[in-house]
Amino acid sequence: MFIGHFGVAMAAKKVAPRASLGTLIFAAQFLDLLWPILLLLGIEHVAIVPGITKASPFDFTAYPYSHSLAMALLWSVLVGAIYYALRRYQRGAWVAALAVLSHWVLDLVVHRPDLLLRPGGETRVGLGLWNSWVATISVEVLFFVAGLWAYLSVTRARDAVGRYGFWSLIALLFFGWVATMFAGAPPNVSSVAWGGLTMWLMVPWGWWADKHRETVGA
Repeated sequence: MFIGHFGVAMAAKKVAPRASLGTLIFAAQFLDLLWPILLLLGIEHVAIVPGITKASPFDFTAYPYSHSLAMALLWSVLVGAIYYALRRYQRGAWVAALAVLSHWVLDLVVHRPDLLLRPGGETRVGLGLWNSWVATISVEVLFFVAGLWAYLSVTRARDAVGRYGFWSLIALLFFGWVATMFAGAPPNVSSVAWGGLTMWLMVPWGWWADKHRETVGA
């Protein structure tokens, strides 16, 4: 899943309006922000196998530290605790922690059985939604649109940055996702990792756009 995770981040603003959208994007995408770093370090591994599922060409052979359930729980606790230590916003800390964990839950829905329950374990889980183009696209769009609606229901632009900065982020995410869905398999694992690192740009972009918006009805 890709834009669905950003949908979760936007929806979380409705629950924790004092939390920055940048923080919520960081939390909801944390596992995928960590993953390309571990790929480049050779700690985790992925193979490119066109056709392994209809919607994704990746065979996630080893990613226990970024994407096992046990580590997702640990990362969620750490992110929530660090956020609370820095901001002293209890609701925001809980929401950030749950956003981290939500990433694993949504990946469980779309991935083939390749998600470990714990590092070193043997059991791999995944419901395999990526085996259906229609189901994959429907769920991604549903989560993204629902999250966008939730975010817009509790924020409004204070100036042009809050309006155009936010909508440019939304356009980049949506059309970037569409492009990757139809681009075919990437040439090598290195390009996957470096491409994944560009997602870090969404964190300051979300913070910047959100800073120029104000909460309403919350």
